[in-house]
Amino acid sequence: MAGIYIHIPFCKQACHYCNFHFSTSKGSMPEMVQAIIKEAALQKTYLNESVETIYFGGGTPSLIIIDDLKLMIASVKNIFKVTDDAEITLEANPDDITEEKLIEWKSAGINRLSIGIQSFADEDLIWMNRAHNASHALHCLQQATKCFNNISIDLIYGTPTLSDEQWKKNIATALSFNIPHLSCYALTVEPKTTLNKLIIQHKKENVDADKQARHFEILMQCLNNAGYEHYEISNFAKPDYRSKHNSSYWKGLPYLGLGPSAHSFNRTSRQWNITNNALYIKSVDQNNIPFEIEILTPAQQLNEFIMIGLRTKEGINFNDERWIMTDDSIKKNILTLAKKWEVQNKILITEKFLQLTDKGKFLADGIAADLFQ
Repeated sequence: MAGIYIHIPFCKQACHYCNFHFSTSKGSMPEMVQAIIKEAALQKTYLNESVETIYFGGGTPSLIIIDDLKLMIASVKNIFKVTDDAEITLEANPDDITEEKLIEWKSAGINRLSIGIQSFADEDLIWMNRAHNASHALHCLQQATKCFNNISIDLIYGTPTLSDEQWKKNIATALSFNIPHLSCYALTVEPKTTLNKLIIQHKKENVDADKQARHFEILMQCLNNAGYEHYEISNFAKPDYRSKHNSSYWKGLPYLGLGPSAHSFNRTSRQWNITNNALYIKSVDQNNIPFEIEILTPAQQLNEFIMIGLRTKEGINFNDERWIMTDDSIKKNILTLAKKWEVQNKILITEKFLQLTDKGKFLADGIAADLFQ
């Protein structure tokens, strides 16, 4: 199993918290589409396995005109061996969703939508500098749920404007639409973002870690009660609605990234494309893919296995080949380090796996770093 990620680096406006690569100047979109298709052809030998997932991320893929979307899907299917039942996801913003577009996306082959709701409260959306409002958020779900069964929505918690009560309302609103998959993230203040600058200038309030931990506990309790599986730290799904594409990342499966800033992974190395739209288009036009590459050392591969394993419901599986092939002294050291977290009821260690408890999930990244070799 392999996946293909296609990065569409265009947005209407910049959300204050975002650190992904994008441009608000959309004039080069036609050339970008052609460059992505050409990169796919240049990378046709990168994946040896069948492609089971295609994911249009960004940026804002819902800005693509339908003919270009159809062309990219058809080109990928022509270049790679894509399974008939492949999961094909399109990220969409609420203000881009119309009944006409939904029908067009479905006819193009999109069978899963990931909608960037973020919040159902106007105050929160304004604070984030989102392009949509609460009315857009509600209306788009009313339309989308009529056309698509497989829908995921993104929600952000822990913002200074989001009260505990409003966070509960956000979750309840999502549940009222019977959305089968939710991706919920604690707001992170990334360096070089507008949000970071505004916080430094004391123009916006910084995040409160205690509030975020409280919101995370509310989230787990509400979705557990509603029958959702907490299958990854930030992801919750009804039965049979896990994200196949994102799950491939967490299983350490290979994937190819197309477009500026897109990352690729083939189990032994990781590479990432240049984060400059004009230079990317120019380079690909000259049959040159502008990327940097990192050959992963055994230690890096093990640490990645630890990090992504702990983020999942299944945890670190001791029957996994990556664990079995690890030197016994290193495995012993990892388990010794894990013991102190077990004492704090943040890690569960059995004969078959090592996984985080609910108490440990909010500290996943820190615990994983502590186990790194």
